[in-house]
This record gives sequence, structure tokens and C-alpha cells, in this order.
Amino acid sequence: MTVRILAAGDHFVQAGLLADALRAEQGGTPGELQIGELRLPWPVEPFGDVAEVHEASGTEEQLIEALQGVRICVTQMAPLTRRVLEACPDLELFAVGRGGPVNANLEAATEHGVAVTFAPGRNATATAEHTVALLLAALRRIPHTHGELAQGVWRGDYYRYDEVGMELAGATVGLVGYGAIGHRVARILGGFGAHVLVHDPYLAPDADAAVERVGLDELLARSRVLSLHARLTAENRGMIGAEQIAAMPPGSVVVNCARGGLLDYDAVCDALDRGHLFAAAFDVFPEEPVPSGSRLLRTPGIVMTPHLAGASKQTAHQAAGICAAETARYLRGEPLAHCANPEALVSRGGAGGRP
Repeated sequence: MTVRILAAGDHFVQAGLLADALRAEQGGTPGELQIGELRLPWPVEPFGDVAEVHEASGTEEQLIEALQGVRICVTQMAPLTRRVLEACPDLELFAVGRGGPVNANLEAATEHGVAVTFAPGRNATATAEHTVALLLAALRRIPHTHGELAQGVWRGDYYRYDEVGMELAGATVGLVGYGAIGHRVARILGGFGAHVLVHDPYLAPDADAAVERVGLDELLARSRVLSLHARLTAENRGMIGAEQIAAMPPGSVVVNCARGGLLDYDAVCDALDRGHLFAAAFDVFPEEPVPSGSRLLRTPGIVMTPHLAGASKQTAHQAAGICAAETARYLRGEPLAHCANPEALVSRGGAGGRP
């Protein structure tokens, strides 16, 4: 029996990577795989809202056309909307190669019996390494001094005591959120000799002896570096604002490679302007791309990258591999490892897919 699959890739997690990963996982799965490929425009064109889903790339019309007669779609950014589901009755599995399936309407997918999977941890190492790289760049003024030196300006005066940054060795670093990325950041920081504090209300009491668990107020009061690693929810939106930043020791650094909605960026700029913060480093922002008139572009002491923390070749391959592994489990009738709506499987006859 032939199984039709759509590899809806983009310019990062390419359709060819998805197809190759599917073929590599094909052993032991029933039927022959017929893999069609579609290339979505992200990141050449920014992602955005498509109908009722978020952070998606491509159009409903494009996906509807490509999904005719297709049972399984593996993708990173394709929009799974109610309209797409209604127009594609053969679809059974929608495998999303990212940490959360925000580009899928889970309620509608469940109603249509379409299982949606995701790829937790696929970019954890890349994001953790990028976080520490931004932190070091901010602590030691690397982008600013490089930029001035490239223009022929030798800033030896940054050697003044009041201008120099601090070492990670012996520093107290507070991590808000301790999932896959936070764990890796803590391990890297431990190699530098930093003392790591963690605040995460979902963490098991005995989860990790290598870090010290504290409440948020204590973490802020003791940390010279604050790094955010929480998933954005309605409860924690704006959790770090002017009051929390003021509670940190003078000369501290704030880093955010998680989600822009966790942090009040105006409060960070205010704290930098008055000298309470030494520096800040961001890979995510309240509005992306950053508007041309944003304070972030003119406030000294900020290091920024354009939401690239998870961008590594390994991330792309891991995303494709996780999607392919879930597809193979589904076709073999095995339980899915990362299903966002397991109730959708009831109408498909159990934990896995139909033969």
C-alpha cells in the first residue's frame, strides 16, 4: 500500500531534509512512501498569523492544493487551519518540527481526527550555546568594541575599572525556567565556574543537585546575571518589569533568548540609561522585526541578534529526524512520543495510525 506524505519544508528545515529523514526511518513501516515536497518562504519572508494560527509560513490555498490525497504532513511552518482541515479529509497526521505546534489549530485538528505532533528540544543545544555567547558578548562589550575598532577607533579606555565587565567564574547567574534549554545553559555555566540559581514552579523538588532552587524574589536579589528560559503563558507575560529589574544588584545583566513577552523592554532601557544595568542581550523581542524607531536600537549596552538562537544545521536535522520518527511510529501503529492532542487518535483506532 502506498502512503502519501507531504514534506512541507522551508529555507531552514528544507523539504529535502524532511524527505531524507523519512526514508531513513522507512524500515519496518508498512507500505511504500510516496513523498511530495513543498517549499515555504520562511525565513526569506517572515512568518506570521495565517487565519487563526500563529508563526506560520505559506498560505492556506498553497497547503490545501499540496495536501490532496495526502495522509501525513511533516513540516515546520505550514499552517494547519480549520479551513485546511476541512479541505483535506485524507490527512491523519501533522508532524511539526518545532518546540510547540503554534502553527496548528489543535481544537480543529482533534475534531477532524488529525494527530498533531511536535519536536521538543530540537533546538535546545543551539539556543543554550547562543544564550551564553550573547551573555559573554554583553559582559565583555565584544560587539561594541569590534564595531569601533572596525571603524579605526581604539577604545583602550574601556580598561578603566568603571567600564570593565565581570567574569562568569564565581558569578551568580539566575535562570528563570529550567527546561531543556535551561538545563544546558546551567551545564555550560557550571563549566565556567558560575553559581546557578533556578526559579521554575514546574520543576520537581529533587530535579537537579547542580543548581540551587530559589523563589523569584531571592533569585533577583542575588543574581548578577538574569537569563530567561520560560515558555510564554498568560500567567507569566511581563513577569520581569521595572520592579524586578530594580531588585537586581547594580551593574547586572539581563539576557532573553526565550520569548519577548516575558520582559518589559522599556524597563530594561530605562535601567541601562540610568546605569543600574551594565548590559542586556536579546534574541527575541516584543515586536519582530524590531521597528526602526525602537529604543532598543539606540540604547547603549544592548547586544542583539534577530531571533537566531535556534539556528544551527543540527537543529534542522534534528527537527526533520523527530518528525520522521513520529511518522514511522504512526505507520507502525505505535504510541506517538510527542502528541499534542492524543484524543484525536481515538477516532483513528488507537495509539498509532491505520495500516
